[in-house]
Amino acid sequence: MYQTIVKEIGQMAPSFADDKIVILFGMEAPAELKEISFLHQVDGEFEDNPIKEGGTLVIDEQEFVIEKVGSAANENLRTLGHISIYFTEPQEEVLPGAVFASPHTFPVIEKGSKITFK
Repeated sequence: MYQTIVKEIGQMAPSFADDKIVILFGMEAPAELKEISFLHQVDGEFEDNPIKEGGTLVIDEQEFVIEKVGSAANENLRTLGHISIYFTEPQEEVLPGAVFASPHTFPVIEKGSKITFK
């Protein structure tokens, strides 16, 4: 399991709701990326490869099934706190740092929201 808490929301992060994309980044994100990201801090230990196809993503009380995981998503999350979560149909070629989840509904995320991969 991996749990993190949203500490800040970039000014432009909610504007990706139409595209159904959530961009997560650790607190050390460069300024230009902070604007478009949900900035978070890990709450507890980092489990190796917590993002798995068929696993569950929970954002507060909202549950999603992980459909596809990019080849570098777990490593990017561990080292940078960065992944892009798409709440859309998976593409044939998944970008290395991408995660696809369903249902295909943009989640409600607020400062203080808990995000868990299990």
